[in-house]
Amino acid sequence: MKILLLEDDRILCASLREYLELEGYMVDVAHRGEEVFDLTFEKDYDLYILDINVPDTDGFDVLRALKDAGDETPAIYITALTDINSISRGFRIGAEDYIKKPFDPEELVIRIRSKYEQPNSRIVLGDIEYDSMNRLVYSKGELISLGEVQQNIFHTLIMSCNRVVDSYTLMDYLEHPNANALRVNLAKLKNKLGIEIRNIRGQGYMIENL
Repeated sequence: MKILLLEDDRILCASLREYLELEGYMVDVAHRGEEVFDLTFEKDYDLYILDINVPDTDGFDVLRALKDAGDETPAIYITALTDINSISRGFRIGAEDYIKKPFDPEELVIRIRSKYEQPNSRIVLGDIEYDSMNRLVYSKGELISLGEVQQNIFHTLIMSCNRVVDSYTLMDYLEHPNANALRVNLAKLKNKLGIEIRNIRGQGYMIENL
C-alpha cells in the first residue's frame, strides 16, 4: 500500500514514516503543500495522510485541489485543530477520516487496516506463503513454526520487501542485541525457509521478491 504523508514537523514526519514502513507500507513524504502536487503528478497513491497547517498551501486546499482534479484517493487528516468547524470543513472537502494530535501511531495503523487495506493479506515468495494479518508462514502448504525473534525479523523483512531494513531495527528484536546474534538468527531463518536474505553492506538486510 502506497501512502503519501504531508507533515511539516520533520521529527514527527520521520517517526510516522518509520512506523508505517515497519508495518509494511510504502511511504513518500511532503513537508509543504505544493510538494504534494509534484509527487501526485509522478505517482499514484492508495492513501493520503494530510496535516492541515503546513506551508505554501494548507491541507484543506491541497485536498480540495486534488478532488477538483478528479483524484478520488482516500484521505485522513491529522491535525491539532480541534474545533468542530475545522472537522466539518475537512469532511465536506472529502476527507475519509480525522485524527487529532497528539495520537498513538498504532491508532493510525488500526484505522488504515480496518478501512483502506485490501482484504488479501497473503504474500508469496517462491515456495513460501505468508499470511501477514495472522503472521502465519507456510512452505509448500505446510505451516512453519518460527520462534518469536525470527518471526518478528521475518515479518519486518517481508513487509519491507525489496527495501533495505537497517540492522539496528532488526537487532531490537533480540534479547541481547548485537551484530553476531543477528547474523545467527538470519542464517537460521534462511535455512528454515529456504529464502535469500541479502546483506547490504553498511546498510542492513533485505528480501527481494522480483
